[in-house]
Amino acid sequence: MTDPALLDAAVREIFGTSAGKAVLTPLAHNPGNGVTAGVWRVTAEDRSAVLKLLTRTKEATAQWTASDDPRHWNFWRREAYVYESGLAQVWQRWGVRAPRLLARVEHSDGDVALWLEDVPGEPGTSWSIARHAEHAHRLGAAQGAVGERRHPWLSRRFLREYTGGNVLGRDLLDDDDAWRQPLVRDHFPAGLRESMVRLHHDREWFLQIMESLPRVFSHLDHWPANLRAHGADSVLFDWAFAGDGALGEDIGNHVPDSVLDLFVPAARLPELAAAVYDAYLHGLRAGGWRGDERLLRLGVCASAVKYDWLTGLMLARASEEQQLDYGGARTVPAELRYRERGLTLAFLADRAAEARALAPSLGFPPPPTGR
Repeated sequence: MTDPALLDAAVREIFGTSAGKAVLTPLAHNPGNGVTAGVWRVTAEDRSAVLKLLTRTKEATAQWTASDDPRHWNFWRREAYVYESGLAQVWQRWGVRAPRLLARVEHSDGDVALWLEDVPGEPGTSWSIARHAEHAHRLGAAQGAVGERRHPWLSRRFLREYTGGNVLGRDLLDDDDAWRQPLVRDHFPAGLRESMVRLHHDREWFLQIMESLPRVFSHLDHWPANLRAHGADSVLFDWAFAGDGALGEDIGNHVPDSVLDLFVPAARLPELAAAVYDAYLHGLRAGGWRGDERLLRLGVCASAVKYDWLTGLMLARASEEQQLDYGGARTVPAELRYRERGLTLAFLADRAAEARALAPSLGFPPPPTGR
């Protein structure tokens, strides 16, 4: 914390006690992201809250550098605006909400502290497939009813900017030695190289498709680690990327990330994907969306382009001695990670192929000739 006096004032306001009686416990987050100075659970006696400190001065890797551009995907102050405007609660009527904002504190160095409700309940990282589907129905109903939202600080062209900035390992896609590394050779499915090189080759086509589909207000970081079940609601955390997205883009992120980060076994990926898609579609219809279902299917399948960068990253890290989980707190078995991610990449390759076949029937031009 950069300002002890402000910390003490906030603790007194929220808990009615001094900061000296509060315990700060670090919570998992992306330590490489330049907009997040830290996230803590703050406990005082029998009460708790979550403190998230937003910044623009933290050193970060190039793709995670904080931006001052309000439309940039990594605009450092966006999450504060989403909470302050009430936009984080726009889906609450349909059972999807954010933690309550308890206080916002401006620090003397320019950082912004968000004090948020500490939500109890079952984390999305341990949900059953049925619970994933329940959430997808709620999200579909919310996005079907609410549609777009326009504010000058919401992200635009998220997929294009996010994927364009993640370039680590991209030069290895055509490197024979990179594909011969034991973790890659032994755990990536046969034919994956050709499919993922093709996805990268077609990246611009996929991005144009996604940018041409019906628009909805989207969370854009929608994965189990950002979800918690609380009563009849799904509570959705981390609104830093929120903005304009394609119909189906959020669930197109949710399903692969559930397996990529080892929350759901890859063997259950087809079951998870089908349950989430069907529930989301029924939710959309319940929310009032009357569009062509093929547009939704195209958005879900074409969103595979978000993971164009992941193949190169896995090639680049296949020689590392330690494989770390999200947040870097513990190691995960390398063989397990590469097997599960290889199967997920193959699933995404199949979705990309489905998008190529589906798009012309909806009036979109076919992709360029593949390699």
